[in-house]
Amino acid sequence: MPLTDTLAHPTVIGAMLAPALLMAATGSLLISANARLARVVDRLRLLVLGEGDPDGEAPPLSEHETQIAEHRRRAALVLRACWMLYVALGCFIGTSLALAGGALVEARIGIIATLLAILGMGCLLGAAVAMGREVSMAVRSLDTELDIALAKRRRGA
Repeated sequence: MPLTDTLAHPTVIGAMLAPALLMAATGSLLISANARLARVVDRLRLLVLGEGDPDGEAPPLSEHETQIAEHRRRAALVLRACWMLYVALGCFIGTSLALAGGALVEARIGIIATLLAILGMGCLLGAAVAMGREVSMAVRSLDTELDIALAKRRRGA
């Protein structure tokens, strides 16, 4: 049976819109994750180069190593989130193509589209969890840096 008899083109295009919206949302999250990764990398470079303190004084070695380790963990979390977002993006593209391909060849490959969509959503969930953990680590790191700076001020005053 021809495509026009079994499934109208607008129906196929409509079905392809849901994955397209998920692709747009995933792209927005990728932009945010990449910006966070860039900030973590910049901060890590400052710490490694010994320029992490605005007063020019490097913190004690153990504090410095702790900060570097914390930022490395943050970078790893954001990188993991980026990878999951890229996989999700690929899955949503695959979902859209599977929907279109299934309509064009009149095959029952809907299960492929469904599985890709589920995998993509799982990756989005994993990325959201990783980004949430990284944000929590960022706040804890900021609190620690503020505590150190305040302690230095008290000693100097």
